[in-house]
Amino acid sequence: MRIGVLQMTSGIDPAVNAETIADAVAEAAAGGAVMLFTPEMSGLLDRDRERAASSIVPEENDRVLHNVRAAAVRHGLWVALGSLAVRAGDKYANRSLLIDDRGNVAARYDKMHMFDVDLAGGESWRESRSYRPGDAVITAQTPLGLLGMTVCYDLRFPALFDALGNANCDVLAVPAAFTVPTGSAHWHVLLRARAIEASAFVVAAAQTGEHEDGRCTYGHSLVVDPWGDVLLDMKDKPGLGFADLDLARIAEVRRQLPSLANRRPIAR
Repeated sequence: MRIGVLQMTSGIDPAVNAETIADAVAEAAAGGAVMLFTPEMSGLLDRDRERAASSIVPEENDRVLHNVRAAAVRHGLWVALGSLAVRAGDKYANRSLLIDDRGNVAARYDKMHMFDVDLAGGESWRESRSYRPGDAVITAQTPLGLLGMTVCYDLRFPALFDALGNANCDVLAVPAAFTVPTGSAHWHVLLRARAIEASAFVVAAAQTGEHEDGRCTYGHSLVVDPWGDVLLDMKDKPGLGFADLDLARIAEVRRQLPSLANRRPIAR
């Protein structure tokens, strides 16, 4: 199964970002992909909360989602829309949306773990000031098999991936906008570990480069196979990449190294 992976340098204008994604849907379909994966905050990346507020609306009013759903229908392609900022009550949700080839929203996942950190280089982030965390583990059937949904900082929390492994997910989506310091230190090793632990493919579409709001993201969108081998590394340039997933590899690895079957509950 061929997939497309979109590496973006999303900006502060949702209309521009929506056009980039719609173009990628067309290009991915033309390239033989059955599904396109996009990064975290595909529709808007803006650290200026006041400026961003007017662009963050309830899901049903989001123009990026509307345009991507239309593109999915037009090109007959599934889209794992990494995440959008959507209004959810008195706060926002960092929401990943799975869109099928008929334009329906097949699944939704709200990022569980909020990025509240002070980095050694001086960067400070408080995602919980504006966003509320999700509280549900979400999986969905796709042309690639059972997809487990996560977003970015979730990557650092093994319990979520343990739950997805116990669900026997075939593919884990990890859309992200990793900072450069944390990305260069931990991105590759964590993604490879999660693939090995779950004996599953990991698809991590990422933001990259210097953005309009002044932040810099790490890039290196990855596709990792169930053995931990990297099938695709998109380095630091925006664009569309392709990877071919041999789904038979999942069962092969699980036979060779049946760690999922050998798991035992840990008393606490």
